[in-house]
Amino acid sequence: MVVGELAHERDLVIIGGGPGGYHAAIRAAQLGKNVTLIEKDQLGGICLNKGCIPSKVMTHAAERMAASRQDEMLGIETRSIHFEISKLLNYKNQVVSQLRSGVEALCKANKVEVIKGSAFFLSEDKIGVENEDKYEVYRFNEAIIATGGTPVKLSGAPKSDRILDIWAISDLSAVPEHLVVIGDDYIALEMAMAFQAFGSKVTLVLSGEDYAFDSSINRELGRILKKARITVVKGYSIEEPAETGVGVTVLLSCEKGSKTVEGSHLFYSLGTKPQIDHLGIDRLGIKLSQEGFIVTDQTGRTSISNIFAIGDVTEGPQLAVKAIKQGKTAAETICGRASENDLNFIPHIARIQPPIATVGLTEQEAAEQGYEVGIGEFSMSANGFAAILGKKEGLVKVVFDKQNDVLLGVHMIGAGAVELISNGIQALEMAARDEDFTFPSYPHPSVNEALLEAVEAFKGEAIHSVPKKQKVKI
Repeated sequence: MVVGELAHERDLVIIGGGPGGYHAAIRAAQLGKNVTLIEKDQLGGICLNKGCIPSKVMTHAAERMAASRQDEMLGIETRSIHFEISKLLNYKNQVVSQLRSGVEALCKANKVEVIKGSAFFLSEDKIGVENEDKYEVYRFNEAIIATGGTPVKLSGAPKSDRILDIWAISDLSAVPEHLVVIGDDYIALEMAMAFQAFGSKVTLVLSGEDYAFDSSINRELGRILKKARITVVKGYSIEEPAETGVGVTVLLSCEKGSKTVEGSHLFYSLGTKPQIDHLGIDRLGIKLSQEGFIVTDQTGRTSISNIFAIGDVTEGPQLAVKAIKQGKTAAETICGRASENDLNFIPHIARIQPPIATVGLTEQEAAEQGYEVGIGEFSMSANGFAAILGKKEGLVKVVFDKQNDVLLGVHMIGAGAVELISNGIQALEMAARDEDFTFPSYPHPSVNEALLEAVEAFKGEAIHSVPKKQKVKI
């Protein structure tokens, strides 16, 4: 076919069927648009098929392993605990398949046209789509780029079944004897703790001097990792990852010198880069950031007015929650609805044991931005329901502006943190003050009360916290 000889007319074309792409497709269809969704692989994208969902199946299994060891306290006795990773992989595949089928059914129910193939721009209103030996051209009114990202590769790492990136770790068919984990993001933490629960010896290597959370969370996380017997190496750069035939070695270096870490397997999580190399956007002149991400406004619109971009191809945190919000915003904007997204209050979570959930400014960030900072902290060890659950590790920390008592950030590590962080997100969006937390009634007993008492601690009024100046003999 000669390009331009025949072009199929389409209204809205979305390239990429991941969480951002299919949310955008369905929202636009709900608002009356005729939508064509182009996906070269499987609906659900990386998040559903290789990333978020598979990794969370593994962290859930690790959580169940940890919970089973506590059952004896409740009178539930088991003679032994046996773990088979092959069964976990089968379960993971079932979950992924079920969820993917659900996405396919939703697209069909909303009359979203799904085309399989690789898409690339021919002009500002035209794309080509290849699928094996088939080639079609489509002219569109608007388009959304939602092609996601690919893992940043570990420099110098040889190709090996023992060296795994974020797409490969959830397909590992045997529990490593010793897993070396490189990275300080939530994926690195989740896999470190999951495989420790499965029976691996784990060494966690951080390039920086600490984790990427509020200082109070970092201290508690360090204590929890030490208790789990996970070795943490901080402040080193990776020099020479190599396979030895029976394992892997990693040469680490810093100002103080160098050291070598050996393990049976190496897993690294270094972030993602935008998957736009073969999209043809260079011929369009779409504006990119210095890091190579597509620049957009708060609606998702690129430097070309009828082309939008969402998710990991854009600037900001590489999280599915960002892609989902951006997808809906772009679709609503295209359909004439006033809509925008704001990345200030995106939650960050790590489903470790216990989970971490944070949103807003850390204490240090708030001070650096010039706020007169006040904080409140409450230990989960003093929460009644956490005691019932046998999950007393962790804390809740809130950050306030002392000049007007407005909330600036919420940081949690402990049971129920991921679910409870939504309260913090809503409060930040509403510019809540401490009284907006302390006035309502909270269910008792519940983990929710830990958030209440953290806010009360901001003014020294937490009931279940010992006053700081008071010495108590035990």
